[in-house]
Amino acid sequence: MKVLFRILITAVLVVILSHLMPGVHVESFVKAIYVAIVLGLLNLFIKPILVILTLPITFITLGLFLLIINAILILICDNIVGGFRVDSFLTALLFSVILSVSQSLMYALFGETK
Repeated sequence: MKVLFRILITAVLVVILSHLMPGVHVESFVKAIYVAIVLGLLNLFIKPILVILTLPITFITLGLFLLIINAILILICDNIVGGFRVDSFLTALLFSVILSVSQSLMYALFGETK
């Protein structure tokens, strides 16, 4: 039930951000659910591999390279999910930061902790 709640929250945030950010496009709420599922799977399986492979760069940049990894995951999701498009890398970077912060706020607001 916790996973379903997180997917729905993320999908709602993706739709809201697509309306607020000019470079992010999502066709429907169903596509936003697909985006939430794919992002969850990418964060579960691909992100740990990327973090380990880029550990020296992440260490040198004091963790700021993790923002780049998150933007890359957004762009991978853009390629996987039809009906979801991000125009540029900078837009993906900004989208990932805003999505992460808003997810944290929503989870805190609804009493859900990581």
